[in-house]
Amino acid sequence: MQLGELQSYLDQLFEAPRLRDYCPNGLQVEGRPEVGKVLCGVTASQALLDRAVAGGYDAIFVHHGYFWRGEDGRITGFRKRRLATLLKHDISLFAYHLPLDVHPELGNNAQLGRLMGWVAEGRFADQELGWIGRVSVPSEPAVQVARSLAARLGRDPLLFGDADRPVRRIAWCTGGAQGYFEQAILAGADLYVSGEVSEQTVHLARESGIPYIAAGHHATERYGARAVAHHLRGSLGLSADFIDIDNPV
Repeated sequence: MQLGELQSYLDQLFEAPRLRDYCPNGLQVEGRPEVGKVLCGVTASQALLDRAVAGGYDAIFVHHGYFWRGEDGRITGFRKRRLATLLKHDISLFAYHLPLDVHPELGNNAQLGRLMGWVAEGRFADQELGWIGRVSVPSEPAVQVARSLAARLGRDPLLFGDADRPVRRIAWCTGGAQGYFEQAILAGADLYVSGEVSEQTVHLARESGIPYIAAGHHATERYGARAVAHHLRGSLGLSADFIDIDNPV
């Protein structure tokens, strides 16, 4: 299909202009005008770009792209190498940050909830980025939720606070959303799950009585891009693959 057609489709699918974000969402680097093969991944790292070149892909779709607010805007070093790779091989780069987090079906939160068997019943926090609902096993202790995350994500999470607290209402927001912990508590959560943890997060978990799980930024955000690859194959008939570039955080 034409690059412009894919761009319009993805912008409408993810409602890109709806959210305030820290980077431009949508087509970040323009490549060849025809797209038949798309590589999906979490981050537009050099490793992912190299896989795209080796595999003959026309476009890349990621959650973490380029041109973040406040970063150094000079095209030097690793930024030059990344952009040179895309431009030399005429590969387009699509990036959807918050729009991929919040999408009701393909998004990172939706996909993590589906993976874990959590049933979403509401939203909270800024721009309704956080999700809240029911766990798959009512009243199971927080430590068992942590064990289930470890089994499904293939990574041991960090659990802070009351590990034995029964969990009826669970709140979650993938990636670096530890700043929404207090809002999750106010929303009525018995446990909050995100990807990262900050120093103050530990104290809030201990003092509030609501446990917190840091399950990994990359680990919690692998599933949106994978779902997009499946969607592009099924809905648009494109050749689309997901490649997970390992990241331990």
